[in-house]
Amino acid sequence: MEPIISVRGVVNRFGSQVVHAGLDMEVMPGEVFGIVGGSGSGKSVLLRTMLGLQQPAAGTVRIEGRDVTEASPSELVGIKRRYGVTFQHGALFTALTVAQNVELPIAEYHPVGEATLRGLAEMRIRMVGLSADALDKYPSQLSGGMVKRAALARALALDPALLFLDEPTAGLDPISAAAFDQLVLYLQRSLRLTVVMITHDLDTIFRTCNRVGVIVDGRMISGTLAEIVQSEHPWIRQYFHGERARHATSQPNAAEGLHG
Repeated sequence: MEPIISVRGVVNRFGSQVVHAGLDMEVMPGEVFGIVGGSGSGKSVLLRTMLGLQQPAAGTVRIEGRDVTEASPSELVGIKRRYGVTFQHGALFTALTVAQNVELPIAEYHPVGEATLRGLAEMRIRMVGLSADALDKYPSQLSGGMVKRAALARALALDPALLFLDEPTAGLDPISAAAFDQLVLYLQRSLRLTVVMITHDLDTIFRTCNRVGVIVDGRMISGTLAEIVQSEHPWIRQYFHGERARHATSQPNAAEGLHG
């Protein structure tokens, strides 16, 4: 099976600061792949590179076999249609309603009538667990959890094969975060999505991820959770063997995450 995402030898630098020094990463179809790393390790920079929003100094990124780093603007549009993305703070357009936010990408690629557009948006909004009452609300009228779900509905607007999530549970209370994790798993399975998430939330990692990539020293160490927790790298040991990690591994779904 070929990887849906292949990152090879990526170098990102800002002036004299090298963020990624030949980073490699593979994501296989149908898995939930978590990306973690310390502050300043370049998690968001890697995400922007994979999305085609930032050109690396060296290396390649391929999504479904197509080279993002060498793609022309028109080719990049085609690649972007195949993935959805949510950003940490939702990034919804504040002047648009929830329905309009979801309708926007659909209208950009599919010239359909207003009634059809509304119906497609409502379908996505209900898919993420929001009621019809949310359709005509503005982002400022939503709770933090509802904003996350509305952003997820927009990310699913074009029926992507690949979903990128940037800190999906940041700012949520533990109950809301657990519910959002379960929603992601439900959608991943029912829609046969491949999910790549950047997260610092250990509970989310142990609940949802099949494999994890840890950015350390400008490169990535990746493997199953069972493999990663055995790593001798000091940062990985500190991160995965601290008090929060012991709490996360004691949760009901933790064993499934370690062996899934």
